[in-house]
Amino acid sequence: MAVARLPKHFVLISLVLALGTAALYWPVTTHPFILYDDEQYVTANPHVTSGLNGTNFVWAFTNTEAANWHPFTWLSHQLDCTLFGLHAGAHHFVNLLFHIFNTLLLFLFLCRATGVLWRSALVAAFFAWHPLHVESVAWIAERKDVLSTFFWLLALLAWLRYAQDRSASNPARPAVSVKTCAYLLALTFFALGLLCKPMVVTLPFVLLLLDLWPLNRLARGILSSGAWRGLLLEKLPFFILAAAGSAVTYLAQAGGGAVWNTSLTDRLANAAIAYVRYVSKLFWPDHLALVYSHPGHWPVAQVTGALVLLALWTISTVLYRQRRPYLFVGWFWFLGTLVPTIGLVQVGAQSMADRYTYIPSIGFFIVVIWGLADFLQLRPHWKNVSYAMAVSALIGCALTTSVQLAYWRSNLDLFLHAVDVSPDSYVAANNLGKAFEKNGDQARALVVYRHAVELDSHFPQSQFNYAMTLLKFGQTNDALVHLQAAAKLESHDPVIEHDLGMIFIQHNSFTNAVNCFSNVLSVRPDLAMDHFDLACTLANLGQFAPAAVQFREALRLNPGFPEAQAQFNHLLSDHPNLR
Repeated sequence: MAVARLPKHFVLISLVLALGTAALYWPVTTHPFILYDDEQYVTANPHVTSGLNGTNFVWAFTNTEAANWHPFTWLSHQLDCTLFGLHAGAHHFVNLLFHIFNTLLLFLFLCRATGVLWRSALVAAFFAWHPLHVESVAWIAERKDVLSTFFWLLALLAWLRYAQDRSASNPARPAVSVKTCAYLLALTFFALGLLCKPMVVTLPFVLLLLDLWPLNRLARGILSSGAWRGLLLEKLPFFILAAAGSAVTYLAQAGGGAVWNTSLTDRLANAAIAYVRYVSKLFWPDHLALVYSHPGHWPVAQVTGALVLLALWTISTVLYRQRRPYLFVGWFWFLGTLVPTIGLVQVGAQSMADRYTYIPSIGFFIVVIWGLADFLQLRPHWKNVSYAMAVSALIGCALTTSVQLAYWRSNLDLFLHAVDVSPDSYVAANNLGKAFEKNGDQARALVVYRHAVELDSHFPQSQFNYAMTLLKFGQTNDALVHLQAAAKLESHDPVIEHDLGMIFIQHNSFTNAVNCFSNVLSVRPDLAMDHFDLACTLANLGQFAPAAVQFREALRLNPGFPEAQAQFNHLLSDHPNLR
């Protein structure tokens, strides 16, 4: 099977897709950083804000910050800061560029794989303009989504070149080298994708689906004996990479405290519900939000209904796999690529997330678009109505995307909407409190933080933010209670422990303050300020020799620390034996 030629009008349609996507998403270039994860990934991360350099390069490959190992994502953010500083619009523009590239790569892949123009164009258009993908594009911290998909699609294109090449039966060495290079490129792009976001571990599974349709490699007889075994063996390096990526990701997430200890029954129930909700939102994208709260337990009736629907849809695609193989491939593409984020391993507090549909939705769109085309072959008199429906759906997607994008123009708009959609989400409430606080509305921030703590008292950030806001209103006793709760929930968090130590000092509880500053330094021994605070606290307890040690360390880390130098000189004047 020769590599398919690009159909007529391919370039023109590509231009429409690129310009249409750019126009639709252009407002994001005026949007700010948001208070949820953008701080950790960019604005408050010194390893990112200081740009791309040797030290930060090594850090990107050796840390598991944000409970993940995705070095290429860190390098991408570092490069942005090198080029643009903290100009949020430029960071957004890079996300948009990758989304446009992904749209064009998807269109190219489908055209090459199937040789069909308009169906491929429609799938690419829905991918580009569907509102479920706003989160992946408009959220700077989700650079990992658009970047990993970029390499995923490059891997698919390289694999397509490998699989469609008939050079195995051609003795000419140049052709064989092209096939080998295509295979190695696919493997390399897959590895790069894993370095951006571990969700792409499902690529080997998708490659097997593509062998069924549209490549149809079994029917072509390329592997005459032991066909399935041969197809699996050629993908063995991909499966090895996927297994390694999965193991590293699990260790990083477990080590970062992101894995929730919930029962298998609850996880399976949420997975079933989430699959059906994703299908529902792909068909009718309503009530989209950054955060969807996890109820903990789903009603048995809802879970049963979801399982029945999933079983019916799956059985239907299996029964029609010979006559309509795209149904089987598209549906299992959707099911399979969602597995890493469907909640079988519960990571975080959300029950689902729009951003998780970025790759899986492609399979769903294939089912719908190719299914519609087959329906029109059976019912040609419906052609005009079907065309009108497809155009209307695209327009509806674009309009809904515009509305959804408008929520991202400010932190306040974004989290007011999130709380409106998920009123029982303590994560949404906590971030809304942060938005009010950033806007200078401390009174509303206090009310919202209190509500977040009431929704879930086991979320350390809500406890911490509530405590710090209480301090601003002079309620130090109540603040101490909630700050202690935060420290208990997030043991050895440097920020929480430091602020708790400062409150203990205000209450003349110096022994407790010493414990707090010691906890900080056990995690971050490079913090000169905490060495200084520990030194002052030890001095108040009459422990002058240990205090002198801490003063010296503070001055070693920060030689230009006048307050530390002054306090140390005063200590030495009173206790010259410590010199």
